[in-house]
Amino acid sequence: MGDEAMRIGYSFWGFLGPGITDTPDGGRSHRRPLVDALIASGHRIVFLQADRDQCEAGDIFDYDFRTGFPDIDVLFLEWRWPIPGRNTTECGSPGHTCDLHRQSELLNHYTANRRIPTVIWDKDRRLSPDSPWRHHPGVTVCEAALNPSPGATSLLFPVADEWLDPTSPERLARANRPLSLVYVGNQYDRDDAFARYFAPAAEHVSHAVVGKWQDTAGWPHVNFVGRLGFEDAMALYGTALATVLLLPQRYARAGQMTQRIFEAVLSGCLPLCPAEIRHAERFVPDPLLVRNGSDVVRTLRRLRREAGTETHARLLADCVSRLEPFRLSRQIKVLNSLLNTLAPAGAVR
Repeated sequence: MGDEAMRIGYSFWGFLGPGITDTPDGGRSHRRPLVDALIASGHRIVFLQADRDQCEAGDIFDYDFRTGFPDIDVLFLEWRWPIPGRNTTECGSPGHTCDLHRQSELLNHYTANRRIPTVIWDKDRRLSPDSPWRHHPGVTVCEAALNPSPGATSLLFPVADEWLDPTSPERLARANRPLSLVYVGNQYDRDDAFARYFAPAAEHVSHAVVGKWQDTAGWPHVNFVGRLGFEDAMALYGTALATVLLLPQRYARAGQMTQRIFEAVLSGCLPLCPAEIRHAERFVPDPLLVRNGSDVVRTLRRLRREAGTETHARLLADCVSRLEPFRLSRQIKVLNSLLNTLAPAGAVR
């Protein structure tokens, strides 16, 4: 039986394109490929939050953004949570974003009142274990983890086949990489991992940290360069030998790897993975597992000696092969299978 074509009301707070520099959004490398794959599967997508690409970045895409409550078959939410001073304030107040209010409206209208099947993709692992939505009969929870919470479905961050397939480890290994170490991402809940793995290594190698890092007094030797635009940040990976995959503990315990792994690998930047992360050995080959800052330094020195050699290319090829679980065509099958179980009688044919 083929996939059921459905009208999907999709709620996300972020961008489909590169967006603007001064805002976090980890979905820029994978959200639009996922949406396009859903459309290619025959689904109709209606976006239910503000069109930030047009309103904030001036980018116009040919997608359907709606206010109000259009008719849909399934509600799909990239889960939003309370952020004090931002989405918990009154509408119209300085600095307010309306993502949480809108999400509440959508859940009340579609899920609670109209009993529309609802998928919550808890990408940040912020949905409380005792949230009533976890036990609502019309709600399915997905997490981007190899070991999701009880009752949740694993839906990993997808990497587009069109990005993955043409990758040439040999070409990437030959690139000039003046930086030994880079980190692209924001500080949120990563202080412990940063202090253990990145900061000690930064005393000994050329490096850069890109993103929103506000509390940095404990690491005066680290080169924090602030936020860069998405495309500039991706280009920085192309100048660096390696990165460290820094995860909040709530991710590490569940084996939830972020999109940073494929953003780095497909730019030729080798991912060093803390061995304490659950399923670390599935994300990277053994030579890239690290256990502390000193281990990071030793690994970087070895990688620098091997840079540009066949050994380097083989290591990159191994990293690319380990991205297969994230492949978009694989993850879209997971999502379509899930949607088929939710298909209402009135789904679009």
